[in-house]
Amino acid sequence: MRVSFTVNGREETADDVWEGESLLYVLRERVGLPGAKNACEQGECGSCTVYLDGAPVCACLVAAGQAEGRRIRTVEGLAEGDRLDPLQEAFVECGAVQCGFCTPGLIVQAHDLIERVPRPSDAEIREALAGNLCRCTGYEKIIEAVRLAAARKSAAE
Repeated sequence: MRVSFTVNGREETADDVWEGESLLYVLRERVGLPGAKNACEQGECGSCTVYLDGAPVCACLVAAGQAEGRRIRTVEGLAEGDRLDPLQEAFVECGAVQCGFCTPGLIVQAHDLIERVPRPSDAEIREALAGNLCRCTGYEKIIEAVRLAAARKSAAE
């Protein structure tokens, strides 16, 4: 089957998509966007989180055909050209990136949180990121990065 959608503002078409293929596979292998990671393939870890029509979803749980005509935004699409999104910058500055496998999903999920709740409390950050698993950290640097990005965004507005 052929699937057409918009990814990070660009129209894309994937041909010969198998009915059971996931959106994650299409994004990584057919479109060439390796940001979202393939970890659990069961929607349990959050490493593959992307926006689908403005809502964060686990791309491993979305059948590729369900993306027909829809808008997708990946971690790569948060940056503007060579300029990282402030949340991406905060992750680097705070040392919230370790092995990097969970990072794209955490950033997309945290980005969604800051869009909805401009100054989230630590409890709100923890709740928003509860579906994203990191095996390398104790999450403190991640929470610090979200706090920093939220504060900078609020100060800029």
